[in-house]
Amino acid sequence: MGNQVDKMKLSHQSYAEVPTVDPNGLDTEEGPRIGVSYIFSTDDEEQEGDNSNVDGADREPHAGTEQKHYDKSNEVECAVYHREECIYEKSVKTADMETYSPEILLNKCKAGDLVEFVTTGQCPHWAVYVGDFQVVHLHRAEIKNSFLTDASQGRRCRIVNELYKFKALSADMVVQNAMEQVGAKDRELSWRNAECFAAWCRFGKREFKMGGEIKIGKQPYRLKILMSDKQSHMLEFQSLEDLIMEKRRNNQLGRTSVVQELANHLNSVWEIKSDPLSDPITAQTAQ
Repeated sequence: MGNQVDKMKLSHQSYAEVPTVDPNGLDTEEGPRIGVSYIFSTDDEEQEGDNSNVDGADREPHAGTEQKHYDKSNEVECAVYHREECIYEKSVKTADMETYSPEILLNKCKAGDLVEFVTTGQCPHWAVYVGDFQVVHLHRAEIKNSFLTDASQGRRCRIVNELYKFKALSADMVVQNAMEQVGAKDRELSWRNAECFAAWCRFGKREFKMGGEIKIGKQPYRLKILMSDKQSHMLEFQSLEDLIMEKRRNNQLGRTSVVQELANHLNSVWEIKSDPLSDPITAQTAQ
């Protein structure tokens, strides 16, 4: 199903190991940007235990699921641009980013909605609501049809139809896209994570698939991370898929850790640039 590519883990674990072009890294109207095209870690959201399969005989009742901790203030706010067009924007200050228990969210969901499950310290998990209290989602390298309350696994959830700015397909087509993939697994899959799968179902864009874009030439995608009300940091990527992987890594770390990581990285780069011994010409003069 779709394009097949080999998955690759990169050795970079943090921004400190990434080559950059400028030590300041602050995003002003015309200021410099740090450009990267690295994925620091694999998307490990699928490592959670699975009790969510509708047809699974060993499914545990959702009523006994322990509620997981979620801190809204630690969410990473960001925006995604393709060239000059904003195609994704997340601000936790907006009303539509409110989270609910799975039972309450069921009263708000309509077929074709995108649902995001969130908890502190984990990548967000995305699913497509298909009606009858059920979702379709990519979980542990398989597309599954699950009850929403089971798929939540104790996480808070919300409808996220408006995060991506693409024009959505009809609700019937979104549900059809999702249901047609149920049962696909391992090498049959064309998506690296649950967010890419769910977004593809709703918007139908090949950019959400593995290998959906040719990675040559200039990096057309930019991820703008809001560090504070006055500071932001821009990263560049050659594909939307790569950008989403990095965005999800940031979501897993949380705002506090991401801001600290960026600050440490920018400070270390500045120290290297400022060290006289790092400049051969200056070093000779000092002798």
